[in-house]
Amino acid sequence: MTEAAIPRAAAWRSRLILRLTLGLAVLVLAVLVGVVLGETPLPPSQVATVLAQKLWGAASGVDPIDAGIIWNYRLPRTLVAAACGAGLALSGLVLQTLVRNALADPYLLGVSAGASTGAVAVTIMGVGAGAIGISAGAFAGAALAFGIVAALARAAGGGSAQLVLAGIAGSQLFNALTSFFIAKSANAEQARGIMFWLLGNLSGVRWPDVALAVPVALAGLLACAVHIRALDAFSFGASAAASLGIAVRRVMVVLLGAVTLMTAVMVSLVGAIGFVGLVVPHAMRILGGARHGALVPASALAGAVFMIAADVVSRVLIPGQVVPIGVVTALVGAPAFALILIRNRSRV
Repeated sequence: MTEAAIPRAAAWRSRLILRLTLGLAVLVLAVLVGVVLGETPLPPSQVATVLAQKLWGAASGVDPIDAGIIWNYRLPRTLVAAACGAGLALSGLVLQTLVRNALADPYLLGVSAGASTGAVAVTIMGVGAGAIGISAGAFAGAALAFGIVAALARAAGGGSAQLVLAGIAGSQLFNALTSFFIAKSANAEQARGIMFWLLGNLSGVRWPDVALAVPVALAGLLACAVHIRALDAFSFGASAAASLGIAVRRVMVVLLGAVTLMTAVMVSLVGAIGFVGLVVPHAMRILGGARHGALVPASALAGAVFMIAADVVSRVLIPGQVVPIGVVTALVGAPAFALILIRNRSRV
């Protein structure tokens, strides 16, 4: 590194630290807003009192019902929303970088659909005879879906455009399988619950779900952080990455495995939520540039905040009714998808 480059690198690190600090502050504020707002808004002072009581044993005069809503319902829901948003945003970022296609994300490439099929197969069809959980079934379905999509794309020519088209075909296939499983084995009540879950539903999450979602999101973030240099190299293609000494096959296995795991776990908990992995990475590229040293943490933080905001909107949009969170993300993501498609029309 030249003497002139050293001050620039130091200035870039200082800006990165400042932005990450601000991002974490915004995330904490978003979590608090997610706990305060809902079907029945609660005073911030009441929320702070309950959190102080649960975390540090402080005295509390809050009504037990309100305390239960805050601690057992809204806080776990908000934390799972944050973990899901971060995981899906990172998944979209990794897929867009590895396949070099601006439209790549777990939803469009069929990974989410495969995870949904695997989860429904375990829940309704009894696949695994109780030996595997919903998340394991979702992981198997996601891996199978991605394998089929990748094979189809390679047979069609191997380009990034072929991969997206194969992903659309794979999504339709696995969505059809999911509908078939529901029609064949679910009763009316199960079918209604599963269809609502498939649109994105955070109503049923509790602390055990937090214990699963948060570590998986952090593990995915760690996997991306360890491979930041490789992700920068993959931005120029696999051949360029190999010429820079990147172990292309190993890195792709690790990162695609992390994407599959994050997508499967998040889908098993809250359903197939689209467009988070598509919109958030693009927004962060526009705001902060394409260097993955900043893009990886920024995408994770922005995805978490975006998902919390979408969850709040889903609870307050229609009084007395919770709108599926997938509907909210689609209302934002569909126009953004159109803009991305137009902006990158020469590259997709």
